[in-house]
Amino acid sequence: MARDISPIVKQSRRESWALAPKAHKVMAKKSGIPGEHGDMRVRGGSLYLTQMREKQKVRRLYGLLEKQFAKLMKEAQKAEGLTGENLLQYLERRADNAVYRAGFATTRRQARQLVSHGHFTLNGRRIDIPSIRLNPGDVLEVRAKSQKSEYFKNIDNIVAAASQPTLSWMKADAKKMKIEVTGLPKREEAEAGINEQLIVEYYSR
Repeated sequence: MARDISPIVKQSRRESWALAPKAHKVMAKKSGIPGEHGDMRVRGGSLYLTQMREKQKVRRLYGLLEKQFAKLMKEAQKAEGLTGENLLQYLERRADNAVYRAGFATTRRQARQLVSHGHFTLNGRRIDIPSIRLNPGDVLEVRAKSQKSEYFKNIDNIVAAASQPTLSWMKADAKKMKIEVTGLPKREEAEAGINEQLIVEYYSR
């Protein structure tokens, strides 16, 4: 399965946006674009560059490759409603994002790994595809075998460390190691600081 394994801190510095908790500390000490001549590169300026950087930021935030993101964007454009909101809703409904949002992982990369290693079942069936889109009524649970692992035995501490807000579209139960999808994500429940309209404009060129 293809995935972006480049350092998340370097990605964060490139986008001037902390894509993971550990990036905050590093970015506080190191500012500017990574690379030997990073500080000499022109940043901002054209509208196109602003749109592209917003697209890259969101793509990397949710851990998608370029082709995956473009495909999702096409689907969002065809669906009813606002394209930008459709895109964010699809991103939020990914299985790996739900695991992260429930606090069962402290980063999306970690959540993606947990799902891809087969630690979860969806409606009783084992899954290993992080991009599976969840629908209202779906139940995501930690497999009985995986519940015995040291990681999930420590799930209460992991959830506390993740400190995720309560969301209207899902119910997470750390004791039962279960996530129930009760509705669809609202626009305001997506990551803060995203300007989806810039992404829509980028793909509308």
